[in-house]
Amino acid sequence: MNIGFIGLGNMGGPMAANLARAGHVVTGFDTASVSIEGVSLAGSAAEAAKDQDVVITMLPNGNILRSVAEEIVPAMRAGSVFVDCSTVDVDSARAVAETADKADVLPMDAPVSGGVGGAQGGTLTFMVGGSDAAFNKAAPLFEIMGQKAVHCGPSGNGQAAKICNNMILGVTMIATCESFALADKLGLDRQAMFDVVSTSSGYSWSMNAYCPAPGIGPTSPADNDYTPGFAADLMLKDLRLSQQAAESADADTPLGKAAMDLYTSFVESEGGSGQDFSAMLPRFEKRSRG
Repeated sequence: MNIGFIGLGNMGGPMAANLARAGHVVTGFDTASVSIEGVSLAGSAAEAAKDQDVVITMLPNGNILRSVAEEIVPAMRAGSVFVDCSTVDVDSARAVAETADKADVLPMDAPVSGGVGGAQGGTLTFMVGGSDAAFNKAAPLFEIMGQKAVHCGPSGNGQAAKICNNMILGVTMIATCESFALADKLGLDRQAMFDVVSTSSGYSWSMNAYCPAPGIGPTSPADNDYTPGFAADLMLKDLRLSQQAAESADADTPLGKAAMDLYTSFVESEGGSGQDFSAMLPRFEKRSRG
């Protein structure tokens, strides 16, 4: 396929490179100066999108996505596919989809899970909102860039799935870190706690696959001084998106809000910016109940 790829940062760059390596003709654009193996660079987003079979975007937020969509959709040909892999608010995803529909372009929101390592290794999971026709056209590309793509329903539902998943992740990581800090103060050995919880009803991905306690369980960012695998700043972004969506949908999400408030304090006031989101554990270790 002829593919336009807009947003060639830490995630988009490796994804575009994997598509080019698989034999597709990829034309990219980024506001920063970049060089991606196998990818030709265009002078503008509209130039990268012109006459392509598929255009993929990986952008920082909903406002930028809306702006880029206004630029590229008029340059795209009817029947082409617009795949947005950014993580943005549901309302922006649906507004961009409406713009694309009016131009006879097939829109999809397809945020990803798997981080930079997944982008580099082609092992991402895509959560996809859009029509069956759009999903079927893009499916071969998802197979190159990732290991799984789940069609979640109409436009916006991919973003909805992503933020619901990450709201659960933020809440369970906080609960896991709180529990380790409590275990410490109760004199319970961390390894003993892990051995019990990881095989009992407290089982979770945060505990079993991404344990926030150094030296416990599989290797995780905790074993590398909390160098980010998934940064606390990004968790805060996703939790804010979850609460924006909850407000729009009139949904009661008290734990999601509490997690957002805790990560806000951690990132903005307590030195958590630039650390992994599991660095909540040393935060709780230092704090007393008061």
